[in-house]
This record gives sequence, C-alpha cells and structure tokens, in this order.
Amino acid sequence: MAPQATQRDFSRRGLLGSAVAVAAAAATGTLGGGTAFAASGVTSGVTSGVTSAPAGVTSVPAGGRSQLSPLWREFTAAPFTHPQIPFIGRAGYRGGSALPRPRTGHGFTADVLHYGARPDNSADAAPAINRAIAAAGERGGGTVIVPEGTYRIDDIIRIGHSNVVLRGAGSGRTTLNATKNLTELIGAYGSRYGGDKSSWSWAGGLIWLCPEARWTSLTDAIKAKAWPFEGWTGNKRDEWQTLTTVAPARLGDRTITVDDTRKLKRGALVLLRLVDDSAHTLLEHMAGGGAGPEAYYWDDKTKLTSYVPYEWPVRITAVHGRRVTLERPLPLDVRPEWDPRLTTLAAPLTGSGVEGLTLQAVETPQSPHLLDKGYNGVAFQCAYDCWADDITVRHVDNGFGLIGASACTLRRTKVAGRGSHHPYYCREGSHDNLIEDFTIEQRTVPAPSGTQLHGINVEGLSSYNVWSRGVMEMGTFDSHRGMPFANVRTDITVNNNGRHGGDASAGPLFGARFAHWNIRVTNGRAGLMRIDGLAPYSATVGVSEVTESDQIDVPDFTGDLHTRLEAYGTPEAVRPANLHDAQRALGR
Repeated sequence: MAPQATQRDFSRRGLLGSAVAVAAAAATGTLGGGTAFAASGVTSGVTSGVTSAPAGVTSVPAGGRSQLSPLWREFTAAPFTHPQIPFIGRAGYRGGSALPRPRTGHGFTADVLHYGARPDNSADAAPAINRAIAAAGERGGGTVIVPEGTYRIDDIIRIGHSNVVLRGAGSGRTTLNATKNLTELIGAYGSRYGGDKSSWSWAGGLIWLCPEARWTSLTDAIKAKAWPFEGWTGNKRDEWQTLTTVAPARLGDRTITVDDTRKLKRGALVLLRLVDDSAHTLLEHMAGGGAGPEAYYWDDKTKLTSYVPYEWPVRITAVHGRRVTLERPLPLDVRPEWDPRLTTLAAPLTGSGVEGLTLQAVETPQSPHLLDKGYNGVAFQCAYDCWADDITVRHVDNGFGLIGASACTLRRTKVAGRGSHHPYYCREGSHDNLIEDFTIEQRTVPAPSGTQLHGINVEGLSSYNVWSRGVMEMGTFDSHRGMPFANVRTDITVNNNGRHGGDASAGPLFGARFAHWNIRVTNGRAGLMRIDGLAPYSATVGVSEVTESDQIDVPDFTGDLHTRLEAYGTPEAVRPANLHDAQRALGR
C-alpha cells in the first residue's frame, strides 16, 4: 500500500518553487533520491533492455538512467493550462487530502450488534444496519461499526445523511452477503433514451450513498416509470436556482468575479453551470477547439446534447468583494455566450464513507449486455467529499459507481468473482474523483455468451477524474462516448481484453486533455491504451508497445489532433512514474 500524501497548503510560490526544483534536477537528466519528490515516484532510476521508440518519441538508452519527461517539464511551467495534460493534483476527498483516520471515543458510535444484527449469516441484518445508520444521521453524523462476521442482507444498505461512516473490521473480516438485486428491491428501471435496456446496468448499488431526499425522488420516479436524470439538479434537471452570474474567466483560474455575492459564503458548495450555444462552441471547447471540433456535426448527437448544461460542483474558499475563490481551478473557460452562473444543487451528501468490508452478491450468471438486474456494489450519487476504503465487491453486475458524484476518493478497492459489466463506472457529470490502489481480478467463471466487459468507465462529460496505481487482470480503459474530457489514467498494469461502449448519439469517445501515463499492457493490445491517434489534445506517455486488434476505433475529429506521444514502449523509464502523485507533490 502506497503511503498517503500529507495535506499541504496551496500557493503559487510553493508551486513555482517546486517547478524550479524539478527544472534544476532535469538539467542534469536525473533527480536525486533525496529530493522532495521521492514519494511521488519522481526519482532517478536505472533501466536496461529498453526498446527503441519511433522517431520523435522520447526514450531512454539501454543501460542508461531514466530522464525526467519533457512533457512533465512543460507541465510544471504551466500546470493549470497545459494543452495536453490536465491539472488533477487536487482530485479526490477534500482536494486530495488523506482520508479521515478512525477515531475512538469521539462522536456518536453505533454497533450494529446492539441494533439486532447477527454476524452468523442466519438472518437479515439490513434492517439493523440501516437503523444504526439512521441513528447516526439523526445525530448529525457518527460511525456505524460492523464487527467481524458474515451478515445476510436482504435489502439495500443506504447512507443518506452526511458525516456518517459505515466501518467494518476489514475487507477480509467483515462480509455482507446480499441476497437480492435492485430490480427485486426497487423495480425494473428502463432507460430514459428508450429501448429495452435496464438502467441498473449503470446505476445504483446495494450499498448506496445518496442524500435521503434525492434517493427518495429517484426511486419514486423509477417506481412510477418516469425514468429520471440522476445528477445534481433533479430528475428533470430543473431543480436549481441562480445564485449569481459569473464574469468571463479562463481555464485554470481559481478566483472569479461574480455579479452578486449576497447568497455566497465561504465553505458553501455551489454549481458552476455552463450552457451550450446553438453553434455548440462549448462542446468544441471541451474537445480542445480548432478545425476538427469546428467541423464535427453535433446536432444529431442527441444523447450527448442531453448531458449539457455542464454542471461542476465546487466549494467556495473565500469571498472578498465581488471576487470569489474556489477550491479547485476552473475546468474550462467561462464565456458570456455560455450563460455562466453559480447555482444551487441538490443538498449533497458530504463527509460520509464506507470502509473495511466485503459486499458479496449471491452468485448468479452475468446478465446479457444492458439487461443487468442490479446485483451492484457500492454507488456514490450526488456525493461530494465522500469515500470508500478497503472495500471488496464480489459477484456483482457493476462494481463501484460514481453517478453525479464529485471530489470522492475510492482507495484500496477491489472487484472480484464471476465477472462484471462495469467494474468501475463514472458518469452523469462526475468530476474530480480519485480511484487509487484498485484491483479488477480475473473472473472466476467464463463469460456467458452475450455479456460485455468494460473496465474503468468514464462518460457523460465527466472530467478531471483519476485512476491511479491499478491492477486490471481484465477489462479496458472504457471511454464510453459522451465526450468525457481531462481525465487521467496513470501507473496501471492492464490485461487489455475488454471493449468500450456508448452509442453513436452519445458523440465522441474523448474530449481534450486525456492523459495515459505509465501504462503497462500485458497482452500487447492497443485499443484505448495508446490514444495519440484517437483523443484530441491528449498525452500518451510511457505506454507499452502495442498493436491493433479486435475493436479498432477511428478518431471522431478530422485533421491534426494535436496529440503527444512520449516514451512509447518504455513505461519503466517514465519519470515521474505516477502523474497524479507527482502533481499532488507540487503543493497546493
């Protein structure tokens, strides 16, 4: 397990100082092991047997010392506005802070055994667990302890109040045995886009973290067969109020000027709302702009256009006059033609987590593609600054879901058992999440005919999400159309045997500023690993040598994609080895 990064105060002086240190070390071609960057993998190293790379691609001579990436040197000079690499150093819980440590004797604590749960799998423990969770919620938060044992659950475990933590004794010691699926527990869930698909193929969990009122509105709509939108502003995306309009600003700015601050205060969570115009210049901007996106035909991409407005939740850290400082840098430009506003959002779930347990569904054959019944794992919905730590899910249709969720950290998570449709999925405008130290195990039974395996999914204009330090014994990097942008996959070993999804009406596979950094492909299959021929304004750095086979994609945009390819075929030579760790080490 990698050490947790310590929290640092963000300052431009600190960032500049770190960048200068990197540049100085780069001048010699090495970084000493005693530098401040050692924890992030930005260290010197010796490589041998490195294969040569194509002309114009940085590589390391056989037997030579690893060198700092030229792209990394560029990035440190312009970390918030680099054209190919997004700034994701503040992804996850509380801007990338360490997760809260368990504390004893502080606040309300409920032991589920005291509420009637039995740890011997003999009776339904869901009512007792949910009563304990409700008791913690009614007191403004607390910790619900699930001691070592096996607990049968015949219902959904719901965390609907902020500051509530469900804590087992460890993923190898506490097991929840789920006997039913979401179709049985809530009802059939059709797709708002029509057809006979089941939306349980990409929504909901048997452990479901979602604000109480939002969960009720969602499930009431499902029961009424009024298939909802699932994000930040209600089932019809109309439950919001304007707080203020926003003056023009640029990608990477952290301080913005607003028209009126009377409804804004330090610590408040707000939505930045950007509406596309009739010429689709907002979508073009998300794709990096230029001739290719300008020539793209957007009007028939009805599923994609249904994802707009772009809604980005962010916490306010300061208000001075008409100037407002945000927790994270702006993800996009703010232009008058996009009617920029700060608005309200659904009362979010904050400060809640689930830790130290295994959720095991009853083992049933995997359903045909898009017909999942909802043996789903852990879902975060309308959640901000929440987390999962040391969680395993087994025999699930879909593993870990981020649905209209932002600033959440999933750490030390694992998907195991008979095989999943989406082991990890990130959709419905989910931003700034961190999935680190994750594992997708090889399936324990062969895949039934007609099923599908994706892997680590991102779609629906989701942005600035990070997948870091992963082991994928199966699956792929599933950019699922819906033009996700500015996402990072780094320091991952993958047996690339899955396929991406997404229908044509969802538009492009990639927006701008995707980065694949230090990706070790064990089976040599190219699809969605090396993206310099697919993703606009992207970076492919240190990906294993791969060849095209099976699903072969063509770029969505014509002309020059403005992509960068570096250290191709030599992931072992890439420094820094982990793009997220290195960005976090720059300081905040």
